[in-house]
Amino acid sequence: MTIDGRRVATAGEMREFGAELAGRLRPGDLLVLSGPLGAGKTTLVQGIAGGLKVRGPITSPTFVIARVHPSLCGGPALVHADAYRLGGDLEVDDLDLDASLEESVTVVEWGEGLVEGLADDRLEVAIDRGAADEERVVRLRGVGDRWAGVFV
Repeated sequence: MTIDGRRVATAGEMREFGAELAGRLRPGDLLVLSGPLGAGKTTLVQGIAGGLKVRGPITSPTFVIARVHPSLCGGPALVHADAYRLGGDLEVDDLDLDASLEESVTVVEWGEGLVEGLADDRLEVAIDRGAADEERVVRLRGVGDRWAGVFV
């Protein structure tokens, strides 16, 4: 399953898209976000957090590496991680992301090539800059049975 090229014109629209995406997420889901610096990865996570109704604030976890945001409504917690500063698989293992994977929604920025082994199923989210100044293009690629037919 692949969604090609959803255009997002503003940061507000990116948050709205994240909230919409949150409506399709469930405990155990792993999202792997990729894109250049400033692409809107954390902004998307802010929208996901709003849709999941978790405690905030949602900021880039670059220096703390990972944050857990508990649900405010009995839903899954959001584990928000940033693999930008990680040097490889051993450092990913040290985060113990797999310890809470089954009961949380786990979103990893810069996780491409590092966290795919955490789960057989994952949603890969690539964000690229569009033609206009603030415009972004978001591509979704579902891997595994979990995502079969989710976005049709």
